[in-house]
Amino acid sequence: MTEALTFPPAMHGEAVTRDPAEAAVLRAIQGVDAGLVTWRVAADRVGAALVLAPEVALAQAMAMLPLCGVGFQNALGALAPPEVAVHLDWNGGLRVNGAGCGRMRVFAATQDPALQPDWLVVSFDLDLLPTQQETGLTPDRTALFVEGCADVDPARLVESWARHTLAWIARWEDEGPRPLHAEWRGLAHGIGDEVTQGGATGTFLGVDEDFGMLLRVGKDTQAIPLTTLLEDTP
Repeated sequence: MTEALTFPPAMHGEAVTRDPAEAAVLRAIQGVDAGLVTWRVAADRVGAALVLAPEVALAQAMAMLPLCGVGFQNALGALAPPEVAVHLDWNGGLRVNGAGCGRMRVFAATQDPALQPDWLVVSFDLDLLPTQQETGLTPDRTALFVEGCADVDPARLVESWARHTLAWIARWEDEGPRPLHAEWRGLAHGIGDEVTQGGATGTFLGVDEDFGMLLRVGKDTQAIPLTTLLEDTP
């Protein structure tokens, strides 16, 4: 029997047996109310997805991707030992102690940055156990349970993610994007490094007001909008 999870009053949970992101997108298309959290806990991985109903254009609503990432970092930071470091890649990657451990994904009812989407879905997927037996073959990949987090309960992580994410949504609505920018920048991985994104390689300078990646290529600075990370509806 699947354990029931506890979510904040503004949210409601639904355990699923498929990819939580795909399940959430399907439910969003069907017209489910915002606040649905689909989730799945397996022996080797945990994932959850949140359905949102933005009241702003997609270009601004995409801030929910880094916001949910910050919510994840805060959630895992509260449950993991204090020496465990959790950081965020601009493109949604989740890092534990410097190595990739999972990812955030984002879907929307439209891909037009100027339109207000009927719904937006943000999800996370996290490896609990290594995907390969010999972890030395993939030094840039890790898993939660081999990084000193064997006592972290994946179900509690889903609950904690929902709570922290909801708190950040409320703060974003009340105070605007400034506090989120400050929090995210302190957690961001790779600022100042050479990165490749969207076919362009350059120095990752930071983000613009809508969290678009600022990439210095030669003498020019390019802005890569978050909307380029939108995935096609499953």
